Amino acid sequence: MTTAVARRDDAGCSSSAVVAYRLRDAVYLNLTNRCTLRCRFCPKFHGLWTVGEARLRLRTADEPSVATVIQAARAQGPCAEYVFCGLGEPTTRWPVLLAVAAALRAEGRPIRLNTDGLASLVHGRDVAPELAGLVDHVSISLNAADERTYVRLCRPSRAGSYAALLAFAARCRVFVPRVTLTAIAGLEGVDVDACARIAREWNVAFRARPLESTDGGSFRVR
Repeated sequence: MTTAVARRDDAGCSSSAVVAYRLRDAVYLNLTNRCTLRCRFCPKFHGLWTVGEARLRLRTADEPSVATVIQAARAQGPCAEYVFCGLGEPTTRWPVLLAVAAALRAEGRPIRLNTDGLASLVHGRDVAPELAGLVDHVSISLNAADERTYVRLCRPSRAGSYAALLAFAARCRVFVPRVTLTAIAGLEGVDVDACARIAREWNVAFRARPLESTDGGSFRVR
């Protein structure tokens, strides 16, 4: 999730959901609400669909086209980087992601992908080479130092997801200039130091993300 505060949205899905939104000096691109995980700590499973002023709840039928995403991104004006990140997994829309990245690449701004790292597993092939020349930074949610904790917290829909995300990180390191594994500091059962050691073992960067209250009160993992 982002560092902004998410607000409760009880109005249901909307075709007017935001496609591009700003956080600090970056423009974030919201491609989908679909995901390959059901993370217990994800805001949307706590009824929270808004980040800052950006309402991100998309119906599948209203997922934006390549042209719509590009137009929305450019309408935000100059930025330090573009980031594929919403409240869903952007790699579930792989062809759209690649097409948008290729178009925005011409502007010369860095492009980051925030992902669960399961794209190759989901699409049934090694997709990491397809990021070459399009994405500058891949940030992968490791979320746990062992598979058992990962399954408990992230509730993956596919067997072998934990091993798959690590393999994806290794492959991305070959084709993308910067790769980072992340974990949430303060989340029960997560050994952040052990996660950092895993990142070092795989020769990628590591970032501990803060556990945030998204509803103005105490955060509960369901």
